[in-house]
Amino acid sequence: MVATHSLSKQLPRKPLRIGVVIEPRLPGAADFAREAERLGVDSLWVPEVWGYDALTGLAYLAAETTSIGLGTFVVQLGSRSPALLATSALSLQELSGGRFRLGIGVSGPRVMEGWHGVRFRKPVRTTRETIDILRLISRGEPLRYDGEVYTLPLPDSAGRALRPLVAPREVPVYVAAMGPANLRLTGAAADGWLGNAFIPETAEVFLDPLREGAESAGRTLADLDLVAPVAVEFADDEADAAQRIRRHAEGYAFTIGAMGAAGRNFYNEAFTRLGFGAAVERIADLWQSGNRDEARRAVPLELGSHTNLVGTEQTIADRIERYRAAGISTLLAKLETPFEDQLVTLRRLVDLADVSPA
Repeated sequence: MVATHSLSKQLPRKPLRIGVVIEPRLPGAADFAREAERLGVDSLWVPEVWGYDALTGLAYLAAETTSIGLGTFVVQLGSRSPALLATSALSLQELSGGRFRLGIGVSGPRVMEGWHGVRFRKPVRTTRETIDILRLISRGEPLRYDGEVYTLPLPDSAGRALRPLVAPREVPVYVAAMGPANLRLTGAAADGWLGNAFIPETAEVFLDPLREGAESAGRTLADLDLVAPVAVEFADDEADAAQRIRRHAEGYAFTIGAMGAAGRNFYNEAFTRLGFGAAVERIADLWQSGNRDEARRAVPLELGSHTNLVGTEQTIADRIERYRAAGISTLLAKLETPFEDQLVTLRRLVDLADVSPA
């Protein structure tokens, strides 16, 4: 059961932006991107998975659009050196005319060690040092850095502290963070937060550590773009909505049972803090013992309904206002149907969120 926290710490009401997750490799992506831009959508975000690179897809979308923001959702830290990541970010910022936002995340040992061959260690420190190095390079400074994870130039080597051969460019950094330490870091050092599994009714589980981090750096939460990724599906009636919610809830069984390594699943730790601890333990046990169907059935419906915008138009309108009241500044829509149907859903969402056309 979701425990509702006090609303006393809610942020002042502010305009709500709409972003969209997009797969540039699919036919029709460019047309969809241009129509989203015309509708007043704030930004397009490209996911990166093992086998598909987000930055290449964003370069394509940058050439097909003129004003819409472009972001990675997300680049896994360790998949590239910080300097290569900064090089790609600066290149995209130049090609897009300043529209690029770099979304980063620590991923986990199964992906980093299994796919990239990189040891998964000190995730929060790796995030901090990567942001530091990105900032150094973005400012055009010689690359000297002495950290716990990265030391540049390498000691006892022929390396030199090189200065970037391009003009300085600001690159906004967004962090996909769920754990308290990483949330505090995000509040202190990032430009935005990518808040997977955000539930307005339990907003302070994530916002309290974000706020602590921001205040430690002399900032407030208003200095960050708080982004909540949500699946968006309009239902014809309550019965239709219930079926859709069940499907989304069951999708969390894989996240709970298979993501992360034994004894360390960032999602499960977050779901436990959100009030789903007993369910998480049961689902993980069922999944790992091979009872996948039973694991799916064990996922609470609230995980499907409270972390997404799924329901009748009135239900979705009410949920949008809850996200807005909780302080979210951008709703990042995940649309799973073909592009033609996605546009229908997107137009309805934009209308409900009072987004002005470009």
